[in-house]
Amino acid sequence: MRIVKSTMDENAELPLQLFVSFEKVFSLFEKYASKEYKEHPYHKSAKDMVEEFRKYPELIEGFSDLSLLEKYQEQIDFLMEPLFPEPLLLNEIKAASIPFSFTSFKFTDRFENIIDNAGDDFELNVRNFEDDMMYIMSCTYILSYKYGYNIDLKRPFFFDIPDKQAGITRHYRAAFNGDFTDVIATENAPEITEEDYKELLDNFDNIDVWKEKFPPNSYILKGFGLMNLFDVTADETIASIRTNLLKSGDNLVEELQHNLREFFNIKDLMLGFSLFCIEEDQDLSQIKMSQSLVFSEANDFACSDFFCSHITDQVFKQNETIAISDVEKYGKATHGNSFYKALNKRDIGSIILIPIKASDDETLAVLEIASPRPYELNSINQNKLKDILPAFEAAVDRASEEQKNIIEATIQEHYTSLHESVKWRFIDAAEKYQNELQSGVEDAKPDQIVFEDVFPLYGQADIKGSSTARNEAIKEDLTTQLSLAITVLDKACNTEKLPIYDELKFRVEEYLSNVKEGLNAGDEIGILDFLKRDIYPVFKHIRDLGKGLSKEVDIYMSRLDENLHVVYEKRKAYEDSVSMLNDKLAKFIDKKQVEAQEMFPHYFERYKTDGVEHDMYIGQSLVKNKKFDPIYLFNLRLWQLQLMCEMENVANSMRQCMPHDLRVASLILVHSNSLAIKFRMDEKQFDVDGAYNIRYEIIKKRIDKAHIKGTDERLTVPDKISIVYSQDKDAKEYIKYIKYLQSKNFLGKVETLELEDLQGVSGLKALRAEVIYQKDFDEKNTITFQDLIEEIKS
Repeated sequence: MRIVKSTMDENAELPLQLFVSFEKVFSLFEKYASKEYKEHPYHKSAKDMVEEFRKYPELIEGFSDLSLLEKYQEQIDFLMEPLFPEPLLLNEIKAASIPFSFTSFKFTDRFENIIDNAGDDFELNVRNFEDDMMYIMSCTYILSYKYGYNIDLKRPFFFDIPDKQAGITRHYRAAFNGDFTDVIATENAPEITEEDYKELLDNFDNIDVWKEKFPPNSYILKGFGLMNLFDVTADETIASIRTNLLKSGDNLVEELQHNLREFFNIKDLMLGFSLFCIEEDQDLSQIKMSQSLVFSEANDFACSDFFCSHITDQVFKQNETIAISDVEKYGKATHGNSFYKALNKRDIGSIILIPIKASDDETLAVLEIASPRPYELNSINQNKLKDILPAFEAAVDRASEEQKNIIEATIQEHYTSLHESVKWRFIDAAEKYQNELQSGVEDAKPDQIVFEDVFPLYGQADIKGSSTARNEAIKEDLTTQLSLAITVLDKACNTEKLPIYDELKFRVEEYLSNVKEGLNAGDEIGILDFLKRDIYPVFKHIRDLGKGLSKEVDIYMSRLDENLHVVYEKRKAYEDSVSMLNDKLAKFIDKKQVEAQEMFPHYFERYKTDGVEHDMYIGQSLVKNKKFDPIYLFNLRLWQLQLMCEMENVANSMRQCMPHDLRVASLILVHSNSLAIKFRMDEKQFDVDGAYNIRYEIIKKRIDKAHIKGTDERLTVPDKISIVYSQDKDAKEYIKYIKYLQSKNFLGKVETLELEDLQGVSGLKALRAEVIYQKDFDEKNTITFQDLIEEIKS
């Protein structure tokens, strides 16, 4: 008789002594052999069976020596025949088994075939069942069978059995029938009370408590169990796929490939995938990430050049799964296209392509499930995938999001927060860098980001006289603070006749006199150090004198800013005004920029100083899927001039609500030639690239200090917009724009000026146009884009 032992330790403790016995089967035969059933069709054969098996009392009384199973094989087979009917031997997976040890000895033919195909060294192995768990489970069985306490500890038993022929492991769930067993308490078995039962309910993990109530070998289990196995490989595989997709990891593709080999019962099934970024209405696709069976050598490709039109339409446009059951037949039909060649190179005989679109609508994942043999994968078994596709869809969404996060983190680490117009280029560079890292490329570095042949536009709305105003505010605050200090010292001199007070007062008055004459670099710091070092310790002494002096010191201290510890009144009023004006102008230009981007995407950067400056760059290299035309440059230049007019009006309308009356002077720098800009990795910002183009940056930094040639007059003045240029054609272009804005009553008279040479720069000229301020300027009601476009076209 075939006996298959389990991997459970033969010496593992149980509260049960296990004896194989067929007493309950024998009892059934005795029932039908009795006179009560003499008319029953089984009566005569049952009498013969009873008479025969009384010759073998060991089979009825029970035994633990497994060698007796072989000794009485013929009798056991005969005795068990009713439980293993011949019509079901090739269908059922059933065996007679010793309970709680899983050693089995009587099998259906199908179970025998499974064991034969499992290999010579196969042993029944219960998945995830420890010895202590089996001990506790056998105790609960005793509680139920012997004492009537039903505890729900039903856990499914699973067996993983190799299928050598298919090259996979199959998974089976076991169902046990214990009707042919009996439990007998020995004299060593303690009586179980209700209190014992309640104590056990609260001590599941305490094996010592269970062994106290159910000592090892204190009960006898006689009989055998019937074990039925059910093939749950498909269910287990689906669950495993879902688990693997949730946990991801470096070996994900390998683990999923193993799962799908079991799922499709193909031992050498291959799995690959690619994540595509397909631009809308574009035939060109970009592979963002790939462990593909067919795209290993490609990054970008045209679908129509690689696939046949059917696959392009079904997979990439309709996002429908497609199966090619015979690759060679496909090759003949497509005249050996690129896709066929890639499949043939990998010796693929049949393949299923499963497109999964991420919820962000930006990413398309294509799973490739392939077999070396034709027809093993086909349009019929592809339908098995319907149960697991939702898990793949969730995984693609997560992978897409994780990839975005990685790319964003790479951009933040190596670049900076980026303007939307150029973000695509940084994403491309970051993806390339990540792919190189994942591929093990030595010395992988992020690409330099350079945009060639772009046209610059620069403008500023500078607060006029900001340095003078700030210095004047500092002077006034220092004058106030020193005057307050003199007042305290005067009162101290009248109260306490100490020469030191006169000496300190003299020094404070000397500082005050110097401040009124004018501030030099370092004067403020020197004065504050003097007050802190020499005056404040004396103020502490004066406050302690009382006699009304503490009130004077408190007045002085109350005028100091609690954070800066200086009089900060005039400066605060000035800084608040600057901040209010800057914020208003910045918000206005930011809002207008949203509209400008709709015209044509361009790089825009705005920054605050004493006023607001902005840089813009426009050109073909800055965009990915649009065609640049010079009309967009002309339109942006007109838009910029209109914007400066509107910002002048915004600043003018703010004058009434600011503590300081601030004025702005506006300037535009025209540069007619294109240049290159490069992202500086160390500074995390764009800058012009190339020695020739540096001249543009030099002009930007110095132009607001320029004077009109032959005079001491500064170019930039309030109420006027200065347009600096170097070529006459630029002047002609801007005169057209000025005339248009004059017709809209935004600009008035225009001057044509030559500028004094700057250090390293000569030959500059300027147009300076008078700003006409609108009485009831409404920043929400300005010239529209459509107006600008119509003007450019005319």
